[in-house]
Amino acid sequence: MRLIFALLAALACLPAEAAWAQAPESVRLGVVAPLSGPSAILGEQIMAGAEAAAAANGVGGPVELVAADDACTGEGGRRAAEELVADQVQAAIGFLCTESIEAAMPILDGAGIPVLTVGVRTDSLTDGKEKTGWPVFRLAPRADAERAAAADIIPRLWRENLFAIVDDGTIYGRELAESVRAAAEAAALKPVFVDTFRPQMENQIGLVGRLNRAGATHVFVGGDREDVAVMGRDAAELETGLTFAGGENLRTALNEVPLAPGTLMVGLPEWSALAPPEALSAIQARGVVPEGYVLPAYTAVEIMAAALRGQTPGAAPETLLAPGRTFDTVIGAIGFDAKGDRAQNPFRLFRWDGQSFLPEPVP
Repeated sequence: MRLIFALLAALACLPAEAAWAQAPESVRLGVVAPLSGPSAILGEQIMAGAEAAAAANGVGGPVELVAADDACTGEGGRRAAEELVADQVQAAIGFLCTESIEAAMPILDGAGIPVLTVGVRTDSLTDGKEKTGWPVFRLAPRADAERAAAADIIPRLWRENLFAIVDDGTIYGRELAESVRAAAEAAALKPVFVDTFRPQMENQIGLVGRLNRAGATHVFVGGDREDVAVMGRDAAELETGLTFAGGENLRTALNEVPLAPGTLMVGLPEWSALAPPEALSAIQARGVVPEGYVLPAYTAVEIMAAALRGQTPGAAPETLLAPGRTFDTVIGAIGFDAKGDRAQNPFRLFRWDGQSFLPEPVP
């Protein structure tokens, strides 16, 4: 009996920073988002998704959310972290901005509070995990995930075609194009034409002519939607039959020149296309439109709630989303690697049908 009382007394004296490891029936999560400033509309999406998930995720016990406004600034991130420590949350989700999460993590790490970010892509956040020891995980793709996906998909897709690679000279365009070129050459595939073009021109007839003379039938473009649209228009007028492909920039807002039907994109899916209809209906019944960061925030709450309920008491916070564990979520099965990044690259191949991007199979 004395042993039981001693154990109860020891549990009562646990510090706030160990609260996350107690595997309770209820879950107390911090939600860090820009609820003020120019990014407030995105913060509202995060809160809406988190609240919808909390309402739907009470099977294993209640999910309590504690909101903290980081305003997408370093000072805001520090302040939000201090608020969450004071509120004794067990874990946190959210964060859209690198400055905010980098300022918050030393404070949250000191309190043993793990974090799952829905929007920060900066590679160094998880690349430096061995040095920092931060218990940070990433639902958003890494900054280099797009390049990795393009380098994997395009050479496989066009291995039987005469293809060219061009870029607009920007850091983004060069790195994306170079990733595809290097992967192609590693697979013993050589482009018939490689060049840097001048972006934001009214026409790209000269470039299209050079591509045609080089014998290219397919062209990967490291550039933005407007330039790819102009190339596609000019190629159609010259009846070259060229097929163009690019990165996720092709999903930006429509411009005056429409994309040519058949244009390929290596990009992220629309999350609502992955969610089951009943989940979308439940979210919409709350008056929430499942767009932007709504479903990523919903997913983050699902993952953190399941992880906390299934965690071994006393385990270190950096092991919360350990490699090898998969979580069933509203947007599919998700796991994490040893760095804390998503184990599965979410980038996929899509084809523009004249109205929208549709999934395109890859051999």
